[in-house]
Amino acid sequence: MLSRTEKNKSQRKKIIKEEQKEKRNKMIIVTLKVLLVIAILISLAFITLRYVGNFGLVVKEESLTYSNLPENFHGLKIVHFSDLHYGSTIKAKKLSQIVDKMNEIKPDIIVFTGDLVDKNYQITEEDKETLKELLNNMKAKLGKYAVQGNHDKNNFDAIMKDTDFIVLENSYDLIYNEGYTPILITGIGSSTLKNVDIDKAFYYFDQENANQDIFIISLMHEPDNLDQILEKYTPDLVFAGHSHNGQVRLPFAPALVKVEGAKKYYEARYTISDTELFVSGGLGTSNYPFRLFNHPSINFVRLRNK
Repeated sequence: MLSRTEKNKSQRKKIIKEEQKEKRNKMIIVTLKVLLVIAILISLAFITLRYVGNFGLVVKEESLTYSNLPENFHGLKIVHFSDLHYGSTIKAKKLSQIVDKMNEIKPDIIVFTGDLVDKNYQITEEDKETLKELLNNMKAKLGKYAVQGNHDKNNFDAIMKDTDFIVLENSYDLIYNEGYTPILITGIGSSTLKNVDIDKAFYYFDQENANQDIFIISLMHEPDNLDQILEKYTPDLVFAGHSHNGQVRLPFAPALVKVEGAKKYYEARYTISDTELFVSGGLGTSNYPFRLFNHPSINFVRLRNK
């Protein structure tokens, strides 16, 4: 028979084991709760970055007034889109909705500043036909213009040649609107692809009858190329892309990611002396399919004559 002391020792051991077991169970429960909260937060962050951030379309509208804009261009409406990256977070259905939104504005000119198809997307012939159709469905009274982006190595030319977009590859065009005084639009290639010839894009000014005071719109993919242009020329209005304005942002903070070619100019808008620069936040995504505080967007700029 066990003595009272031995019985007490046995009971204490049993109590200690139960207490230890209870502590372990509590730790397991607490750990599982913490892991569950972390999993929920990660899931919410993923949903926000992948789906909420890529939801909808923001139309960034601006009105600009110029003394050198011809009177026959007063009220000119320009829609600017960029970095479509078709196949990333943009497919046919979403692009069709974007086209409808553009057409609601009834733009006079539409400009596209590069990166048509995402580099990681294996585009099909059906995709190509869909892209051609949707690009042709964009309506602009005076013309549609495009420049090449750094991702536009393989499919860009094949698709764009069957659309009514005019590709400005280190070239220019004169735009007329119910009058004899035109405006000039120029476009340079991608510096990432080492395809920039500024003098060729601005060859208009080498001609004897060139109007040196003509209103100039310039298109480029990488916005940092603007500094090279400003060394010799002074465009009034410039549209660019490439930066996605950082793609993932925090409130009241600069872009978290700055890419080569958009290290200096990566925000949505800049004024450099007499030149207005608009850098598109893009429609699709590049490298990773996430957006934060930076929804897909297009620029809508209305020009007025003083």
